[in-house]
Amino acid sequence: MDAIENLISRNSPRELTAPMPSNQEMDEVYKAALRAPDHAWLRPSRFIQVSGKGIDRLSTLFADFASKHIENIELSHIEKYKSAPYRAPMIIILVTKITEHPKVPEIEQMLSTAAAAQNILLALHAKNYAGIWRTGKLAFNQTLVEYLGLTPEHRVIGYLYVGTPSGTIKTIPDLDPEKFITHWD
Repeated sequence: MDAIENLISRNSPRELTAPMPSNQEMDEVYKAALRAPDHAWLRPSRFIQVSGKGIDRLSTLFADFASKHIENIELSHIEKYKSAPYRAPMIIILVTKITEHPKVPEIEQMLSTAAAAQNILLALHAKNYAGIWRTGKLAFNQTLVEYLGLTPEHRVIGYLYVGTPSGTIKTIPDLDPEKFITHWD
């Protein structure tokens, strides 16, 4: 796929199904992710790839977290958390490992992982797969870091649901770049 066409046509589909990328395809996807900007070469980005029985484990973790840490949650909402991982055959948990550095603040390290996530989405699209980036109460939450067995210097910045697009494809709006640009000539 042409690089510019890949950028312009990438979309988050409403539904994802099998097949998911192979291990070989994911190796290339992660290589693309690790080309994201990375000030001082701290290599902050980490990825937890969840599929197969791991989806069941993540489902249990989400439901347990919701029932214990979201105040006044209704049973129906706990069920939504429990069913969330089944939206796709693969989930990539986006994690930043924070390193103390005098010139690279924590937010910049998390932004590096965000850029890595965008590279993942673009690489998947180039391979005719797709991803949906989710955050919500399950991201930017140190209690969830503990639930995942990570150490305190880690931050979960989101979840990429990965698979093959199915169902109706959302229409990409035609945006006029000039509405988003200020020129200083």
